[in-house]
Amino acid sequence: MDVIDETEATGNVSEILERKNALIRPAVANVDQALVIFAAASPDPLPGLLDRFLIRMNYARVPVKVCINKIDLNDAFNEFASIYRDSGIEFVFISAIENEGIEEMKEILQNKVTTLAGPSGVGKSTLINALTGEDLRRTGDVSKKLKRGKQTTTSSELIELDKDTFIIDTPGFSSLDIPELKPEELADCYREFDDYKNNCFYNGCSHTHEPDCGVSGAVKDGLIDKIRYESYVTIYEELLKKQKHRF
Repeated sequence: MDVIDETEATGNVSEILERKNALIRPAVANVDQALVIFAAASPDPLPGLLDRFLIRMNYARVPVKVCINKIDLNDAFNEFASIYRDSGIEFVFISAIENEGIEEMKEILQNKVTTLAGPSGVGKSTLINALTGEDLRRTGDVSKKLKRGKQTTTSSELIELDKDTFIIDTPGFSSLDIPELKPEELADCYREFDDYKNNCFYNGCSHTHEPDCGVSGAVKDGLIDKIRYESYVTIYEELLKKQKHRF
């Protein structure tokens, strides 16, 4: 961009570069990584919702890490993370309000452009305040009636943490559609399936109902987490329904 007047903050776009990645929700592009934030409690973490975030990031080819905040409220956060033990997803555990894990978080973010994403009420605003050392963001409570967060961020904003280190704060939400993925592509988003999905009796196995399926067999043997697999089946059927309506 060519600057015309710094005082008036005006300029001209001189060149449009090719996008290396893009997400629709949150609406960001050209990021180095995504940090998906969930809470250990208040609101409770939902594996099915996290899976949808991870599928979106995988589809957009955005590297992703998962941050579990509010570990001061619930010491069972490792049980939730164990669902993803073979998924290849890296977890980091923090308590932003207690300033626990913030230095590790800064190292993860260093020299990168990172988009923050996650449900409402998980503490994104509190985390940003802890990272910057300033009260840049208004924080909110979790609705006692709905058991979910009250949204305090209404638009995306780029925040500089350090030289060459930026985060993008985005609005939170409590539901998430999946991208226009083909049903047969979904298994590629579940890395823990990789060692078993070629052991199926039928070519083109959907890993949802077929006999002699390597994936469902691994679930029965405890080699793939049952909760993760059930989430896969739910999303697969949703994609299949969308595909049928499209044609």
